[in-house]
Amino acid sequence: MTEKALRLGTRRSRLAMAQSGQVAEAVRELTGRPVELVEITTYGDTSREHLAQIGGTGVFVTALREALARDEVDFAVHSLKDLPTAQPAELTLAAVPLREDPRDALIARDGRTYAELPEGARVGTGSPRRMAQLNAYARSHGMTIQTVPIRGNVDTRIGYVHKGELDAVVLAAAGLNRVGKADEVTELLSVDTVLPAPGQGALAIECAAHNASLAAALAELDDPYTRAAVTAERSLLAALEAGCSAPVGALADLLADGQIVKEMRLRGVVGTTDGSTLVQLSTTGPVPETETQAMALGRELAAEMLAKGAAGLMGERAL
Repeated sequence: MTEKALRLGTRRSRLAMAQSGQVAEAVRELTGRPVELVEITTYGDTSREHLAQIGGTGVFVTALREALARDEVDFAVHSLKDLPTAQPAELTLAAVPLREDPRDALIARDGRTYAELPEGARVGTGSPRRMAQLNAYARSHGMTIQTVPIRGNVDTRIGYVHKGELDAVVLAAAGLNRVGKADEVTELLSVDTVLPAPGQGALAIECAAHNASLAAALAELDDPYTRAAVTAERSLLAALEAGCSAPVGALADLLADGQIVKEMRLRGVVGTTDGSTLVQLSTTGPVPETETQAMALGRELAAEMLAKGAAGLMGERAL
């Protein structure tokens, strides 16, 4: 008798399906069990509002988590940057697999880089975080650009450039890689120019906390360095009390001396969307060995950023 298939809950978007398909394959290899994708439509997929208006936090996640709670799926795959920072007790974050490229990518007309964009270029992004940093870079380099809020899937966004409606769009490199669109990229933006969203490029695999055997099997896919990094980034985000639509960028990376990883550096940025004010700081410490240590790194940097005026740059907070 064949074992019952594991049901993997996923959003229906092409990117979500690609991500979930990759995880399904890994889980099949790991467990020897068949895995079937269960497509779930989330509020973030059906709402036509801009993400900054619908609150960002959890809009792509809630329906998947509800399906887990109702036992309609056995586990779910999320883009980690979409997860609210508070983890519900009934669910466990079973695995954070090895991270894809965390950077943002520019797709511009005529193969241009960001610095080569024409005067007054219209640059599309749905992210206040990207707007803040793109505008700040432009201001400090004597460029004039206009950031234009956009929504839609990867193909829709790239289409704005191909049709000439926009001069460029900025998307996560990881998503473009996962849907086979990396060849569209005209420049991978340095993290010195644009810090990514906390958790960008990483996936989260979640299952019911009571399903210990499945959680243990999925944990084999966990990458401890990726988990430590994203835990620090998300702890910074939580300590700033920001949702995933806030203009916060964060990246934790490992500093190696030759082959030996010595330290973890955490960088954070928050700014006004027009780029006129940015608070950008970093801290370095030993590589966290526990979740508590990783969270402490994030809180420490958040405290420094708040002391430098970050709170006033977060925009309106939803209470």
